[in-house]
Amino acid sequence: MELIATSHNGKPGIATDRLSEEACARNFCEMHTPLEKNAARVEAERCYFCFDAPCTEACPTGIDIPGFIRMIANGNPIGAAGLILDENILGGTCARACPVETLCEGACVRNHGDDRAVNIGLLQRYSVDQAFSQKTEFFSRTASSGKSVGVVGAGPAGLACAHRLATLGHNVVIYEARPKSGGLNEYGLAAYKMLNDFAQREVDLVLSIGGIDVKHGMALGKDITLEELRKRHDAVFLGVGLGGGASLGISGEDAPGVMDAVAFIDNLRQSERYSGVPVGRQVVVIGGGMTAIDAAVQSRLLGAEEVTLVYRRGPEAMKASILEQEFAKIRGITIRYWAQPSAVVVENGQVTGVEFETTNEAAKGETFTLPADMVLKAIGQSPHTGSMGADASFALDGGRFIVNADRMTSCEGVWAGGDCIAGGDDLTVSAVQDGKVAAKAIHLTLSNP
Repeated sequence: MELIATSHNGKPGIATDRLSEEACARNFCEMHTPLEKNAARVEAERCYFCFDAPCTEACPTGIDIPGFIRMIANGNPIGAAGLILDENILGGTCARACPVETLCEGACVRNHGDDRAVNIGLLQRYSVDQAFSQKTEFFSRTASSGKSVGVVGAGPAGLACAHRLATLGHNVVIYEARPKSGGLNEYGLAAYKMLNDFAQREVDLVLSIGGIDVKHGMALGKDITLEELRKRHDAVFLGVGLGGGASLGISGEDAPGVMDAVAFIDNLRQSERYSGVPVGRQVVVIGGGMTAIDAAVQSRLLGAEEVTLVYRRGPEAMKASILEQEFAKIRGITIRYWAQPSAVVVENGQVTGVEFETTNEAAKGETFTLPADMVLKAIGQSPHTGSMGADASFALDGGRFIVNADRMTSCEGVWAGGDCIAGGDDLTVSAVQDGKVAAKAIHLTLSNP
């Protein structure tokens, strides 16, 4: 990724067109160079094809990783894609956005000493992209069961659940509040990870099996109720994700210039012109997860001159891996650890800085102020079960649905998965697994009433 230098155009505060559109287009290129045919086969041949593969154990969806890598090594990337997509229908997105360094690649037996892990993520992307380019069809529906399932939310969990149910012969209706399907894959991942409208191409793959009807502009609790869904369908799956960003609870938080990092990324992902997205000259990002990294890096790519990410603990405690932190630093992001915000500084109605208090024991209670004209909050999202009218019907933990091993909620006939369930890790790959597990349980329930 080439980082184009910031234009010193003297624009104060938050502004558009800090860089030319051509410069932004070069900045928002591939995060990692995709593998070509020969490079993929060479990389695949580095795999030991372990029998009790720790990489497969580390994958939440249980992809047969040695199996698909062996197929690539033997010159069969399409067969490899079939193995991947059978376990993870959103394997293309996961190859681009999964924290592989802490999952499959982190568990690779070659990942020690002077050696390095097999590039599992890039190999997965190579094979899935090959299947996409050839428009390969892997799935077909079994005979119709005559049963109907309502799925709320067209994010990773909902799409995975709907697709698996459709392969098993059930009719599925997805109710999605937003204009597009895809959930955070469409609205919440960094633009440099999801180029060429890939999220929508993947949605098309899911829907191509047939038997899935998507109704957009249908928000649970507003446009349709849970009671109505239970009457319309034989089972219901809730993949509703989370609501708006969590609050910092400090003074000045509502001032112009302070916004939720997910909303910032959403705006960028849906923009037709990168350079038209407003960004500050001095941006402070508060948080320690992948959203914080994505927001910080993209602020810089849009032309922010100074971007500082501040996290309340040390680097090892961040949800964003050490590799992701280094990725941000290479792209000009300053990361400051052991500090939490105590106030947003506002002058004449505009943000001018953020006051922080140190949190490490050696200097606990000391304060400092970072200048800022834009503040992005990336401290997590709040559950919105209450706004759906679902809080009275379900057992909840912190506003998230409590589910059993089959992803069944405490409400009869209702399953849930993804970010909205308690104990999740907020990863696309885990949401896909939730959808798969729930679909299997729903199928068994509908097959044995």
